[in-house]
Amino acid sequence: MSVMSSSNGFNVLRNRNFSFYLAARVLGTLAVQMQSVAIGWQVYQITGSLFDLGLIGLAQFAPFLVLILPAGHAADRYNRRNIIILCLATQLLCGLLLLAFTHSGASAVWPVFATLVLFGSARAFMMPATQAVLRNMVSTDSFSQAVALSSSAFHVAVIAGPILGGLLYLAGPGTVYLAAALLLVLSVLLMVCTHAAPQSMATEPATWHSVFEGLRFVWSRPIMLGAISLDLFAVLFGGATALLPAYAHDVLQAGPTGLGLLRTAPGVGAALCSVALAFYPIRRRVGAWMFGGVAVFGLATLALGWTSSFAVALGALFLLGAGDMVSVYVRHLLVQFETPDEIRGRVSAVNAVFIGASNELGEFESGLTAGWFGLVRAILFGGAATLAVTAIWVFKFPVLSRMDRFPHHAQDSDA
Repeated sequence: MSVMSSSNGFNVLRNRNFSFYLAARVLGTLAVQMQSVAIGWQVYQITGSLFDLGLIGLAQFAPFLVLILPAGHAADRYNRRNIIILCLATQLLCGLLLLAFTHSGASAVWPVFATLVLFGSARAFMMPATQAVLRNMVSTDSFSQAVALSSSAFHVAVIAGPILGGLLYLAGPGTVYLAAALLLVLSVLLMVCTHAAPQSMATEPATWHSVFEGLRFVWSRPIMLGAISLDLFAVLFGGATALLPAYAHDVLQAGPTGLGLLRTAPGVGAALCSVALAFYPIRRRVGAWMFGGVAVFGLATLALGWTSSFAVALGALFLLGAGDMVSVYVRHLLVQFETPDEIRGRVSAVNAVFIGASNELGEFESGLTAGWFGLVRAILFGGAATLAVTAIWVFKFPVLSRMDRFPHHAQDSDA
């Protein structure tokens, strides 16, 4: 498959606002990843329930699903930077609540789930604003590099966060929550110092018609609909990472530090892949790249379910992250290049509802199937279902599977 080389993959970092935005995103993601390890391990230690691990995802998914479309309209009607600042501040509050829960010594975990509902609400408003604001910070020529570097920075945080979370957990979950809160304070301050170019504000009031405008836009474009729905079902069935606390403990006999390493492996694969994409962005056979990435994700999930070796599990999770990064990169560029700025928040919200929320719903599905069929069988089922979805979508959306170029580059001549 052809790609176009770029020797200027890091030039976009000269943009001060983009650099501040990137730093804020890295620190915020680092904090959330650290918290995620602590929450999963703490809840499993308190209850010992696989189903409760699934409820961690459901507690975040439910408010996300309810609020995400109005959040997309808010991202088109109000300043996206200010929305991000408020959402980061709410995440900071959630970290402080988790810290208070830990110091209370409570044995019931419902306060954790209640806090995650608030976190999911903040995430619902933050995701479309975060996706849409990037297009207002960089030029069209730099956008593909900005997407790749933003994804790379995100996955660096995904790599470092679980390791730090696992190590800090040795001193107790309260230490993790305190460190995460401090990082979120820095993230808020950096975002306050960031300024994006003026956006095309939506002026219509928040009616059902305007809120669902993004959904109608996506539904009218088969390429965009196919790309978003492919990731939806792949992540829905392939959410094996939700079971990693139990997988590390019961199958690999690893502790919190081992869990941290397992949680970082997908981020390592995704980060290395995204750095490569910053210098060698995909320009040809776009559809084949996307379907190939999802297929690798499914095969890696199967390998994870078949092995009891820690090293093989790390390798499978590395490939899982790399495959996912390719499909995320293609999907994000398709959505942003195809969407007018005045509805970019609402389209990003639809994208988030299909993809972001499917992470939490996928975690719930994995916890549910693990409770029914057992841990290993649930992981194997997820990998097989992902491959089946990939094969079905090749025939269901032939225009996507045969797509050669991104819409923005459709008129470009070959290098």
